Amino acid sequence: MISHVDDLPVYYESFGEGRPIIFLPGWGNANGEGRDIHEPVFGSHPGWRRIYIDPPGTGQTPSRPWITNQDGMLAVLSRAVDDVVGETPFALAGTSAGALHARGIVHRDPARILGLLLRVPGVIVDRTQRTLPADDPTVWDADYLSALQVKQDLYYDPAEAMADLEFLGGIQSDVSKYRLSVEPRARLEVPTLIVTGRQDTMTGYADAWPLVDDYPRATYAVLDRAGHDLPVDDGGLYQALVRDWLTRMEQHPGA
Repeated sequence: MISHVDDLPVYYESFGEGRPIIFLPGWGNANGEGRDIHEPVFGSHPGWRRIYIDPPGTGQTPSRPWITNQDGMLAVLSRAVDDVVGETPFALAGTSAGALHARGIVHRDPARILGLLLRVPGVIVDRTQRTLPADDPTVWDADYLSALQVKQDLYYDPAEAMADLEFLGGIQSDVSKYRLSVEPRARLEVPTLIVTGRQDTMTGYADAWPLVDDYPRATYAVLDRAGHDLPVDDGGLYQALVRDWLTRMEQHPGA
């Protein structure tokens, strides 16, 4: 399906009916990985319309030269969300850089948000300023590495082949372009889930902890044997946390 933002066709996939929940992938990734990780949880949670978006320059959404920084990327995603859901309140789920985009959308209008899920969120844009765990290859056994390779083959390599790497790299390589011009902090008093990886050497786990001050209804989880690609070889714990988040949203006043 397509949402038009000026001359840019933004591609998304939509499943089910009910309250909208928007999924935003990590930088350079298309919607397939998030779709396949999250769709199984909705068998026990009907009543949600799941919307998986390809951001500009990824998947089936092309880039445009007038998108020159993260503010431009967020503006496109915000307009696409408005077009797809209209005035209906919605939930947001963002992975890595998609979590930054999700927080940016929350900052714009917290009153519209039913719930927020941040998976391995990118919080500190400047990589040199991030608090990261030491890389410990002894954590990973053969089964994990095999499963990670399957994930690479199924999702990451195809996404990279489809992505406009020059466009994305032009933004990501410059911290002044990759960060949002306004810090996307906003108090959000609805069910929230933050999931980080204990062995995540990309965005880490410690930098996301201060976010809980903005989200008084947040569950914060640091999963052992989990890197930036979580979940990899066993999605059961992650999916259980997502089911709990859905239950909390469904029970929340005004849901």
